[in-house]
Amino acid sequence: MSITSTLIFQMIVFLILVWFTMKFIWPPITAALDERAKKIADGLSAADKAKAELSTANKRVEEQLAAARTDATQRLADAERLAQQMIEEAKGRASEEGAKIIAAAKAEAEQEATKARETLREQVAALAVKGAESILKREVNAGVHAELLGRLKAEL
Repeated sequence: MSITSTLIFQMIVFLILVWFTMKFIWPPITAALDERAKKIADGLSAADKAKAELSTANKRVEEQLAAARTDATQRLADAERLAQQMIEEAKGRASEEGAKIIAAAKAEAEQEATKARETLREQVAALAVKGAESILKREVNAGVHAELLGRLKAEL
């Protein structure tokens, strides 16, 4: 065999190999590569979409946290204001109760003082009557009168 026939025979085998590869091997490989490229593109687009959704979700979470913080701050302020109001009301009631107790104590003290004055007047009147009775039983004498008045002063 000559080199030319070998070369022609090898060229025919090569062309058959190329035809066989292009017909049976190349289409599944290109289909697999296309499918793989499509999956990668879909994965990248899904990742971008997930990033966008994550960003949106983070913004919503931040907004909700800000709203919750504002709400909590408002509620704390309301609670503090309500507590202050309750304290002021309690102080007002306590001062009113204190004023009532003081007024009652003053009234009671006044009644006791009035009773004491009445008792003292009765005792002074009884002593005056007793002294006058003693003076009138004895004879009228300046020395005796002075002595009786001194005893009367001592008893008062």
